[in-house]
Amino acid sequence: MMELAGSKPLRMSRFFFIVLFSLCFFGCHRKEGDFQPQLNYAVQDTYLKQLPSPFPPLSELERHEDWGREYTVGIGFARQLDLYQAMTAFKRAEILAPKTDTQRLQELRYDVVLCYYLGQKYREVTYEFEKGALRHIDTDFPAFHDLLVILYDCYLKLNEEERAAALLETIRYYYPDTAARLQTSTALMKANFSVLKGQEELKEFLTAYETEKKSPGKARTLNTFLPGAGYLYLGQYQSALTAAILNGIFIAATYHFFDHGQIAAGTIFLSFEFGWYFGGIFGAGLEAKSYNERLYERLATPMMNQNRLFPILNLRYGF
Repeated sequence: MMELAGSKPLRMSRFFFIVLFSLCFFGCHRKEGDFQPQLNYAVQDTYLKQLPSPFPPLSELERHEDWGREYTVGIGFARQLDLYQAMTAFKRAEILAPKTDTQRLQELRYDVVLCYYLGQKYREVTYEFEKGALRHIDTDFPAFHDLLVILYDCYLKLNEEERAAALLETIRYYYPDTAARLQTSTALMKANFSVLKGQEELKEFLTAYETEKKSPGKARTLNTFLPGAGYLYLGQYQSALTAAILNGIFIAATYHFFDHGQIAAGTIFLSFEFGWYFGGIFGAGLEAKSYNERLYERLATPMMNQNRLFPILNLRYGF
């Protein structure tokens, strides 16, 4: 009887390590989700202010009309990039402008759209376009190119992929060079490597990224066999030390309780250890993904700014 009682903790300890090994094997195959870098353009005020207006200046008569005075105020605010005040003035000018002057009404509505776009109000841009006079413009409209670029970018930002794709085909028909740049821009912002790898001008960028990126699978595997090693691989030394210490404490405590026949306490600590252990494996994979996203952003953002690949940097006109 004494032999049987003494062997129970031993059997429980062996059972614990078998379960732990099995769960390690199956647990390290979890996925971290899609690769989602966040690329941001750097538009200087001087860049926007130097862009010329696409529209003819007001005539002497127009400047003295109520709508002309509002328009003049709006242009003043817009050139200072006080977009809210500018948009308000443009909307008042639109209300006051003669309804028979289709050209000026379209110009005023475009200025409102441009204010919203520069202010990153993408939903408002599409609303202003779809409800008013801009829906009926043609290639003779001076800002036709820029309006297509603005709408394409807004539909992308709003995840309206079908509308964006249709607009890109329209841009390709009228402005093939712009369409090529926008296609490259979109592939970079979405990290579409299947498209990017076919472009020779991006070879240096892709080589740098591939050289420096970390493997989420390797981070998980390292953390599977040695808690903390995955974080050490990513250069996160504090996280690596914390993971190693906490896992060591809980494993030792779990073994101690099982070895002394304290099954309830051992089970509780075992559940805690599972949480830390598998959380560490999954977390190492997530941290590797995050590391790669930040690396991609660090390499891609200055390149896109320098080569004017962001849609906003393809605008030809301002206020």
